[in-house]
Amino acid sequence: MRRYIFAAIFIISLGCLLLIAVYNIPAVENRLAPRLDLLRTRIVYALNPPEEAVFIPQEQEEQATLPALTVSPLTPSPSSTITPTIEGPTNTPLPSPTATITPTPLPESVILEGVKYEDQHNRWNYCGPANLSMALTFWGWDGNRDVVGEYIKPSDDDKNVMPYEMQDFVETQTDGMAAMVRMGGDIELIKRMLAAGFPVVAEKGYYEYDYTGHLGWLGHYQFINGYDDTRGEFIVQDTYVDGGQNYHISYEDFNQGWRSFNYTLLIVYPQEMGNEVLAALGPWADPAWSDQHALEIAQAELQTLDGIDQFFAQFNEGTSHVNLLQYADAAAAFDRAFGLYAQLEDDDQRPYRIMWYQTWPYWAYYYTGRYQDVIDLADTTLNDTISKPVLEESFYWRALAREALGDLPGAIDDFRESVRLNPNFGPGWDQLARLGVEG
Repeated sequence: MRRYIFAAIFIISLGCLLLIAVYNIPAVENRLAPRLDLLRTRIVYALNPPEEAVFIPQEQEEQATLPALTVSPLTPSPSSTITPTIEGPTNTPLPSPTATITPTPLPESVILEGVKYEDQHNRWNYCGPANLSMALTFWGWDGNRDVVGEYIKPSDDDKNVMPYEMQDFVETQTDGMAAMVRMGGDIELIKRMLAAGFPVVAEKGYYEYDYTGHLGWLGHYQFINGYDDTRGEFIVQDTYVDGGQNYHISYEDFNQGWRSFNYTLLIVYPQEMGNEVLAALGPWADPAWSDQHALEIAQAELQTLDGIDQFFAQFNEGTSHVNLLQYADAAAAFDRAFGLYAQLEDDDQRPYRIMWYQTWPYWAYYYTGRYQDVIDLADTTLNDTISKPVLEESFYWRALAREALGDLPGAIDDFRESVRLNPNFGPGWDQLARLGVEG
């Protein structure tokens, strides 16, 4: 009997080793890994529904102390330099600069030709690389989505590409190209950029059945190369939907999704055309004006919207305060945003992925000395909203907060995890170098 038991154990062990060996064959792994990850995600989400995860801020926004720590340039607005200072509440809005654009009639329709369409199919979370590749190849860049993805999304575990990462790729990995990110955009601004010959990449959100079969809010980029006022539509190159080439979307539907990312747009252009870009941007050429304008949009929308749209407007108010370095105001705004989130009646409509894409609350809570809220928010994001804790930005901010509270070993572990997940994540490497430890 013992001999049969040993034989069975041997056969099972040998079978497991053979399965592991076969799985590690690249062609097999490439086909099976997504399916296994999908199965794992479905099981995790069934046992722990992410839309039920609710972060409740615990600390008081009045508690504010300046950290004795310089944060790496993980800038909330790539167009501005962040100085780590603490500001108190500013109830009086800053004056808005006078717009410098002379209103001129725009064409009724514009379509910019020469787009080399790319989709994101057969890749994981690849809308960032695909859209940025189209924005570059429009100007003659010789590359494709995979060239971009190797740098800005080096791992399938990376669930999101931030606008600053896309801008960094353009400015460090291409010759003669530049990129600019602004918030607080509007439909007329996009039309004016297109009329001037500059396509636009917009960061948007929308509700869709994801790869797990679950209806939920997702972040998405869209490359815009035309508009038609007679139909009230943009012409976009959508990398996700079937038939996404020259896809038409109404201004109203576009704006609805754009709101959830504070009306963010990315413009890629040849360096020698910089002055033309600034002229087309008008007042948006000034990043401070843009951020102040975004704040005013959010505050106005808060007076008219409700439900999920009100939540996004409230979140945008916090984001704009962060970009304006008004951290105490930002923390109070995000407290209200998370309060609205918790009150949403339909759990299935809660945008539980929002902290995958936008990390502004970390800035607000960290720079007002609310380190435990940073840690709690990161824990909720990493443990309760995603099937695997693979968000390098959340590990990074939790590390900063842990260090501020005296947990240096925990901070080092988190910094190391941030660069393990994304070997090109410069801020994590900067902090490890500052601490004198290796990744």
